[in-house]
Amino acid sequence: MNAAPIVLFWILAIWAMASRPPFALYLFFAVMPFGACAAIPTNVTGGLTLVAAPIVALIIVAKAFLDRDGPASFLTLALLPNRLLCLFAFWIVVNVTTLFMPRLFAGDILVVPVRGILSTPAPLHPSAQNLSQWVYMSISVFTVFALARLLQASAMRQHALQAICLGAGMLIATGLIDFASQYVPLGPVLAPFRTASYALATEVEVLGSKRVVGLMPEASAFGNYCLGFLCALHFYRRAIANRTLRERICPILLGLLLILCWQSKSSATYVGLALFFAMAGLEWLLRANIERNGAPIYKQGLLGELSVVMIVLIAIMLTLLFNPSLLDPILAMIDRMVLQKTSSLSYEERGMWRVIALSSVSESYGFGIGLGSTRSSSSLVAILSASGILGALLFYAFAAQSFFRSPRYATVESRIVMSAFRFSYVPMIAVSLMIADANFEPLTGFGFGIAAALSIALSRQGKEGADSVPSHARPARSRGLPFNATFQQPS
Repeated sequence: MNAAPIVLFWILAIWAMASRPPFALYLFFAVMPFGACAAIPTNVTGGLTLVAAPIVALIIVAKAFLDRDGPASFLTLALLPNRLLCLFAFWIVVNVTTLFMPRLFAGDILVVPVRGILSTPAPLHPSAQNLSQWVYMSISVFTVFALARLLQASAMRQHALQAICLGAGMLIATGLIDFASQYVPLGPVLAPFRTASYALATEVEVLGSKRVVGLMPEASAFGNYCLGFLCALHFYRRAIANRTLRERICPILLGLLLILCWQSKSSATYVGLALFFAMAGLEWLLRANIERNGAPIYKQGLLGELSVVMIVLIAIMLTLLFNPSLLDPILAMIDRMVLQKTSSLSYEERGMWRVIALSSVSESYGFGIGLGSTRSSSSLVAILSASGILGALLFYAFAAQSFFRSPRYATVESRIVMSAFRFSYVPMIAVSLMIADANFEPLTGFGFGIAAALSIALSRQGKEGADSVPSHARPARSRGLPFNATFQQPS
C-alpha cells in the first residue's frame, strides 16, 4: 500500500521531465505539503528521507539550465553582484564549512546532534546529516537560480502564481482530512503517505483537542506552511490574471488557511499570524492612499476587505456582549500556546539548542561547523553555526538585496509582486527565527527567485511598456493574461 504514493509521484515526475516547465512548477507547489512522505523508499537510501519537493525542484533546475544558453546564464546569475552573487558566495562558504569543519573540530566542540538524544550535548563528529542538509541547501539555492531565469517570462510568472493556489489547495485538503480523522476513521487515507524515517508527531493534543499536522512531520511545520501560503496568497493574489481564481477562489483558500493555522496550535504560527495581520493592515493603508499610474488595481478589493474585517469585529463584540464565555477556549489556547510558552519544557529545550549552537560559532573561531552538525531551532543561529560569520553576512546581505530590489523600468506588475514579496517575507522570517533551521523554505525561495527575475527582466528592457496598467485593472477589457504575458526566452 505504501508503494502507491511513490509510484504515483514518479509517474508525475517523469511527466514533468517530458513536459514544458509550467507542469514542473505546478507539481513543485502541489507536493510541498507532503513533508512526511518519502519519495524514495528509506530502505533504499539507508534511512535517509528524500521528500518529493526537492526532487521536483531538481527537475525545475534541469528545465532552466539544460539547454544551449544554460551554462552562460547560470554563470551570469552567479557572478554579477546585482543578481545572485551573494547567494552563490554563501553556498560556496557552506560547502567549505560542511566538508571540512566537522572533521577539523571533531571531538573539540559540544553540539546537540540532529539525530539521536536531543536533550544532552555530545562531541561534534561528521555524520550523514551533514550530507543530507548540504543536499537540501544546495537544491534550495539552485532552485532560486532556476526561478530567477524561468520567471523572467511573464506567462511563467502567471503559472507560478496559479501554482501557489494549487499548493494551498493541497495543503488545505491534507489538513482537513487530518482534522476530520479525530471524528471519523480517516487515518488509513493518510497512513500511506507517512513514510518518512524521522519521528512523526501526528497525534499530539493540546487542551483536549488534536493538533492538526496534515502530511507534515509535526504541527509546527504544518502551521508554518499554512502561514507561508496564507501570506503568499494574500499579497500576491492581485497579480493573478485569472479573475475567478483571484476574486472567488483565493478568498476561500485564505479563510481555510486561517482556520488551519489556528488548528495547528503552534505558538510560532500564532506569532506569525499576528505579524501577518499587521502587514496586511499596513499594506491596506498604503493601497488606500496610493496615487500613481495603475492605481485602480491597487485599490481593487479595499471595500470588501474592510467589510470582512468590520463584520468579524462586530461578530466578536456581539459574542462578548451576549455570551462572553464563548471566547474562553480561544483565550485559553492563546494563553497556553503563547503567553505560557516560556515556562514549557520545549521552550527550555529549544533555548538550550540555541545557546549550544551559538557557542559553536565562537569555539570554531567564527568559521562555523557545517550544515547538519547541531540543532538550533532558529534560522539565524543555524546559519551562523553552519556557515560562520562570513556565511551569515553573505546570506542576509542577499536577503536584504532581494527585499530592496527595484527594477530600473518598473511596471504595475513588478510593483505588485515586489511589494507582495516584502510584506509576505516579514512574517516568514520572524517565524524562522523561532523554529527553522539553516535551509530556507520553498516559498521563501520562490520570493527570492521572482524578485530576481523581475529585476533582471525589467532592468534590461526599454522604458516602453513600463507603468502599463494590466488588463484586469481595466473594466471593459479582455480578461486574458495581463502584463504583456507572453513566453519569452529567458537569459
